[in-house]
Amino acid sequence: LAALVWVLSGLMDPAEVMPLYLGCLTLPAFVVANTQDGIARSHDWMRLGLMPQFIIRQALIIGFTAGMFALGLQLGAVAAMAASCAAVWLAMIGQMIALNRRLAGHIAPGPRAYDVRAWLSVSLPILLVEGFYLLLSYTDVLVLQQFRAADEVGVYYAVVKTLALVSFIHYAMSATTAHRFTEYHASGDTARLAAYVRHAIVWTFWPSLAATVLLLALGKPLLWLFGPQFTAGYSIMFVAAIGLVVRAAIGPVERLLNMLGHQHVCALAYALAFAVNLALCLMLVPRYGGMGAAAATSAAARTAASACCRRRRSTISSAFRSATSTSTKTPASAPSSTRRWCPTSVCRCSKSSSTAWCG
Repeated sequence: LAALVWVLSGLMDPAEVMPLYLGCLTLPAFVVANTQDGIARSHDWMRLGLMPQFIIRQALIIGFTAGMFALGLQLGAVAAMAASCAAVWLAMIGQMIALNRRLAGHIAPGPRAYDVRAWLSVSLPILLVEGFYLLLSYTDVLVLQQFRAADEVGVYYAVVKTLALVSFIHYAMSATTAHRFTEYHASGDTARLAAYVRHAIVWTFWPSLAATVLLLALGKPLLWLFGPQFTAGYSIMFVAAIGLVVRAAIGPVERLLNMLGHQHVCALAYALAFAVNLALCLMLVPRYGGMGAAAATSAAARTAASACCRRRRSTISSAFRSATSTSTKTPASAPSSTRRWCPTSVCRCSKSSSTAWCG
């Protein structure tokens, strides 16, 4: 990426080149930090997995920026990226030291093994899921920019980003439940898996619904904080909120599908949702503007939710049938090597235990 920036630097604004180089320097540490986050959460070490990225890193960025301001240094894109780069590297290194210490006392040393084909078969569909989700997040704004004035785009962007606060609840539940889905599935405890899925859905939907209602009730004052003209987008909030509530109604189902080995189904669902979103945006935005973009995005969320939810039901049903048939053949006292094991991602296990933790 740095080489690409160097090649294209002649076509860029000189003020953009150095921030991009700093971004390239930040990227390796960011990727390692995300990997360590997944490893820590797979062992149920939530504080070790989430605090470095979401608390320590942000605190360091604020501290470095405040320090530069106090020293009278010029704050701009270069200073901001330098602060972010330093914060990401420091948080990642600190997390690496703490994680390696805990892993050393938790997992016995063993031979290294690599299975690139299995890794790619799991990771590529999940990469597509994340990619299509990002496209879903920005398609409405990008299409709106092509057909409407900048003022209307700004109003719409303020609306959707205000409502995006609701998504933090969904992310929090996804981050704290995914490894449990794998654990219960790997141990064959389908009843507990089904109960935990219901638990995750309840604690995703009702808090999300309450947060949505609260944001809609306070919508005008919140939009007014951006400027008096932004209150014109208040009616759009109600349409955009439908998609958030629909997504919350199925809980972290995409994480469930990924953890149970159905990541390709999740990728297809989000690809279909992106296609629906793009098509509806092109049809509705030229005539209805921000309201059409919000309707298209909510319809796309409904499409993804329907596809994932349908697959979730069949997945749990088939797992239950498999567990029932296996229980008639394998006694509960059988060694763990005869039981079902984790079909996806990277597993950490013990021969004396039937529990698996997957990242």
